[in-house]
Amino acid sequence: MLGIGIADGETYSPAQPTWPALCFAGDNRAQIVAEGNCPMGTQQAVAGNQQLVANGVAVPFDFSDRAYARVMAVVSADGNELSLVVVDGKQPHYSEGATLTQLTEMALNLNADAALNLDGGGSTTLIIETSSGSQPLNAPIHTKWPLRQRPVANNLGIRAQPPN
Repeated sequence: MLGIGIADGETYSPAQPTWPALCFAGDNRAQIVAEGNCPMGTQQAVAGNQQLVANGVAVPFDFSDRAYARVMAVVSADGNELSLVVVDGKQPHYSEGATLTQLTEMALNLNADAALNLDGGGSTTLIIETSSGSQPLNAPIHTKWPLRQRPVANNLGIRAQPPN
């Protein structure tokens, strides 16, 4: 694994300065740190590979910007709102994916204070727990098989109370 990984306050993968991170404090406030080192007291964290927005402004990048399956985390200025954006890709006639430029535009449309591109490609999967078990909300693709999920070593899981 590249970049920081923290689960229940225990670091299992060290920070790396070139891998920005999504960090959650004990009060569940989220923040994105560009240098990849989460603040003291962080309870959960996962590294991304490109910060897209910082302080409400697009972060420039200087590499190829191809359409790809993507996962993005978007955080509000106060850290109380987290949006996850999942874009399927590599599936002609369904979804070719999104570029980082397109993701950045989406983040700014969500009034992002900060946004982070997380791992994408075949590991791009969004799952919800239902009374009949886990159900994917998107169409992941692994080894060119649509709806086949890729085994991954690290994931971001969020448990929320149902709305009233």
